[in-house]
Amino acid sequence: MGKLEKKDRKRGGKENLQRIILSSVAAVGALSIGLIAPNVINALNKLGILPKLRQQEYTSSSASKLVRRGLLKFKDGYYRLTIDGEKVLRRWELSDYKLKKPKKWDRKWRMIIFDIPEKKKGIRKQVTALSNQAGFYRLQDSVWVYPYDCEDIIGLLKTDFGIGKDLLYVIASEIENDRHLRYKFGLNS
Repeated sequence: MGKLEKKDRKRGGKENLQRIILSSVAAVGALSIGLIAPNVINALNKLGILPKLRQQEYTSSSASKLVRRGLLKFKDGYYRLTIDGEKVLRRWELSDYKLKKPKKWDRKWRMIIFDIPEKKKGIRKQVTALSNQAGFYRLQDSVWVYPYDCEDIIGLLKTDFGIGKDLLYVIASEIENDRHLRYKFGLNS
């Protein structure tokens, strides 16, 4: 394994640890240090994410970094998720989100159209990446199409990124020359 691969794997392990810590704190609400460390360490150890030595240091170091970033608060021996921490956790969950496909297509196209200003360029890139990752087809620069209901996830995107007026969700019963779209999504009718 090359140097870049090792560096990338190490970075991924740290992000996974932070994600696990944020998810654990979110699930329980507030976790005591004594409760979080053994459970998280055992889970990460079983997954092979952490090396055997210094496991406690990895967990407390990652939690401390999350506190410094403003994603967790530490008070009276407990970690609590901040509002920013909730947003980051939701974005991580969105990046892993897979849209469900019903057995039968209702013959309607769902489109998202966005015009996100230049000052929110980073958000525009994230929305584009998430649309691509979720399986949307890029019809034009900021027009993406999908054949199934995805209104819930679009609502979350609008809320989490604060782009409610910059992103439109459209349900269309027909798109001109949609044969290539039907082929792309495996819709035979």
